[in-house]
Amino acid sequence: MKKLLYSFASAFLIQSFLPALLFAQSGTVKQVKLTNFDLQSSTQVSANGSELSKANYQPTGYWFPVKVPSTVLTGLVANHIYSDPYQGLNNMLIPDASDQFNKEYNLEQYSYLPNEPNPWKKPYWYRTTFKVPAGDKGRHFQLIFKGINYRAAVWVNGKQIADSTQMAGMFADYNLDVTDAITAGGENALAVKIYPLDYAGYPAKEQLQALGPFFENGGPTGDIGKNVTMLCSVGWDWIPPVRDRNMGIWQPVYLRTTGAVTIGHPKLITDLPKLPDTSVAKLSLNLSLSNHSSTEQKGKLTVSIKPENFAGQPVQFTQNEIVAANAVSVVDLNGDKISQLLIHQPRLWWPNGYGRANLYRMRLQFTDAKGIADDTSFVFGIRTVSSQATTVKGFVRRDFFVNGMKVHLNGGAWVPDMMVNRDSARYDYEMHLCRNANVNLVRIWGGGVTPPDAFWNAADKYGEMVWSDFWVTGDTQGEFKGSPDWPLEGNIFVKNVVSTIYRIRNHPSLLVWTGGNEGHARKVLYDAMRDNVIAMDGTRPFIPSSSGFAKLPLGWKGSYPDNMLSGVYSGGPYSWQDPKVYYKKADFGGDWVFKDETGIPSQPPYTTLAKTIPNLVWDTKLPYPLNNSWGYHDACTGAAQYDKYYNEMVKRYGQPATLVNFSDKMQLMNWVGYQGIFEAAGHKLNETGGVMLWKLNSALPSVVWQIYDWYLEPNAGYYALQNAVEPLHIQFNQDDSTAAVINRAHHSTGLLTAKADIYDINSKLVKTFKVGHIGLGEAGTQEVIPLKAVLKDIKGVSFVVLNLTNATGKTVSHNVYWLAPDDDFTGFNTMPSTQVQVKVLKAEKDVSENKWTLQFSNNTSKLAFFVRPQLMKNGEEVMPSYWTGNYFTLAPNESITVAVSAPIAKLGKEQPSVLVEGWNLAKQVVSLSVK
Repeated sequence: MKKLLYSFASAFLIQSFLPALLFAQSGTVKQVKLTNFDLQSSTQVSANGSELSKANYQPTGYWFPVKVPSTVLTGLVANHIYSDPYQGLNNMLIPDASDQFNKEYNLEQYSYLPNEPNPWKKPYWYRTTFKVPAGDKGRHFQLIFKGINYRAAVWVNGKQIADSTQMAGMFADYNLDVTDAITAGGENALAVKIYPLDYAGYPAKEQLQALGPFFENGGPTGDIGKNVTMLCSVGWDWIPPVRDRNMGIWQPVYLRTTGAVTIGHPKLITDLPKLPDTSVAKLSLNLSLSNHSSTEQKGKLTVSIKPENFAGQPVQFTQNEIVAANAVSVVDLNGDKISQLLIHQPRLWWPNGYGRANLYRMRLQFTDAKGIADDTSFVFGIRTVSSQATTVKGFVRRDFFVNGMKVHLNGGAWVPDMMVNRDSARYDYEMHLCRNANVNLVRIWGGGVTPPDAFWNAADKYGEMVWSDFWVTGDTQGEFKGSPDWPLEGNIFVKNVVSTIYRIRNHPSLLVWTGGNEGHARKVLYDAMRDNVIAMDGTRPFIPSSSGFAKLPLGWKGSYPDNMLSGVYSGGPYSWQDPKVYYKKADFGGDWVFKDETGIPSQPPYTTLAKTIPNLVWDTKLPYPLNNSWGYHDACTGAAQYDKYYNEMVKRYGQPATLVNFSDKMQLMNWVGYQGIFEAAGHKLNETGGVMLWKLNSALPSVVWQIYDWYLEPNAGYYALQNAVEPLHIQFNQDDSTAAVINRAHHSTGLLTAKADIYDINSKLVKTFKVGHIGLGEAGTQEVIPLKAVLKDIKGVSFVVLNLTNATGKTVSHNVYWLAPDDDFTGFNTMPSTQVQVKVLKAEKDVSENKWTLQFSNNTSKLAFFVRPQLMKNGEEVMPSYWTGNYFTLAPNESITVAVSAPIAKLGKEQPSVLVEGWNLAKQVVSLSVK
């Protein structure tokens, strides 16, 4: 068995009930992560929990070593029992949790368990051993489970601590008192029995055909909704069924040692009482002190506050507390009574694009006669959030405010990894990618999971606001399929809601709670969500649903605090559209007053295509270069949607000749599609609440609905979004052919100059327009150069090159469009070749990243079209790489400066380089130095 030595080189700890990475230090307060477990099916184990949890238990047969967190399937894949289900069609070689589904697809033959055709039908055992120092005798011990799925029973040293009625649902964490079971000064054993979902859920037909039939999200009946779990684990139109439904220990397990008194459920409220004046912040802190002993405890509570990511002076205060024997004492502290909780000239937490995401750390210590009994801390941000509903042209629009300032939301839905395998590094990379794309809002979709603490830490760090759906969807709770009577055990749902609110409510990134995705739970559960959000948080809005089309039944309470409708609208479109379509929608208003779900199929670049579709042999019965492996990786999603995406590419740019050419043409489609979505919303900046994608990321290697793929490779749409929602932006409005300036910042622009150059397909300059003395005093739009008259006279392809410069002559926005009266861009296939010169201007390094600033210059008389630099190491692209611009086009004699950074962990010690490609460029490689 794997053993974990209970020792601590440092005393940095993680507290179960707090949302961020927490630290504590003392000689007796300590916490260890239990990682090394062994795993086995209960069908292969005759011993019970009492026997398995004894330190001297000798396993019979082979147990699989696993690193927790790990679902059962993840552990079996790691032990080579099943092949990697992310790749190719490997998932079709693994039995499903549904017996009916197994019979239909003949999957029973793949069960690794003898005489068990469904290896997920019965519970699994997780077991580990660990030592506790003799010096900890008499201390209090807590066993902390941050997340299990779906039920669990726990034994320690032969004693049962919890059963499967107490631990149920995927989104609750559990803090178990194991003081009476721990052996200090000896070996300890832990056995956890994990039960599968109560109802496995019946998946829809497998996506085994490219351009196949529309997928039945959540299965044909939506019966996965009977459980409180990751609803999409039964399959959606962007994820296949997860065979074990992610049963297992999917979040960390800790053993925590404290004194008799522990600190629980701290709630911090930050208020700016003089808004719009932000010179003073008032903090309010509520927490509980639990006395686990049979004697009264007298002690001191010490509260310390210090800056986390900027320089500043810490503050601290102490007050006496008495906690009765075996009792809980509630402590309320606020700036009205305690001067240290009034922060003068606070550094505010701002969302990405509005300012710096400044963070503080609060440390809480309770000291009694024996020393420090408990010691923990969490990171927070000083900021306020609020919401307001406004009616526009008959549609309710939801507006959001941070620190009293209206924020325009640009972002999209974020979905879980197929097998919930993300770690803290991955969360950091993804939130960094979002910030780099100028995304300011990440939506936790209701059919997925409320992510682990590491996600929220990264969102706080990068200034990403988070919209958090509870686990309800129209496909499982009766709006489209399923039943409002689901989940069947409402008490489990409510316990998971309460636990989740406790866990994430102190994060500054959390903007809004919603009652679910495109639907509603039954009234008793809807009221429980709304009421608990108000009672346990009360600082953020709650809206009934992520879709304004899902109407609340008569008499139900609406949004909190205004009791209005949600004011946000899903419903797509989800297929590729000409940008003019998005402009018509934005001009009309309607559901585009706040569009929270729209998107396009968005294939990754050729860089990762072979990883996504390992079998790239064309099936000649399908459009080039498709085969049915594409279908399993989502090319069949709503068949007509992908089909339109493909056919429109061929119509506009011509039949692709090679896989590289196919991929490059799809990137043109991605750029134009995402540019249209966000610039159409941007040209109505003050008349819309925001626009959000379905979706930002992917659950497995996929070819649809993503701005970066499963390998963290952005597609061209990522950079179109980055460009479209930059703080100060010049764009070509495709409703009236006017160049416009968009100011998304919350301050005046200063004097600006706009320039528009129009070129034909041969790079001949047709017309130049230049307008100076432009300026916006606040967020908004200004049309500056009408171009319709000159463009209507150009036959064939034209390029509109836009540049915006500030008072010093520096280019602050660069943008390029390609237009043709009949959308015939096949002339691109014969564009004359050219070249660009690349100069490395600067190389920098900090503790986590290397960064280079480069200048790209087109010193020729020809346009350099769709230039794509890639950061390379050992012949492979470094992912993630954070480019400040990419897929850019340079007019003759034009230059652009961009920067790229990447994690040092991904760079290694090898000499990196930049590979420069482009539509009409020969490849070149530029060497980079590493400091």
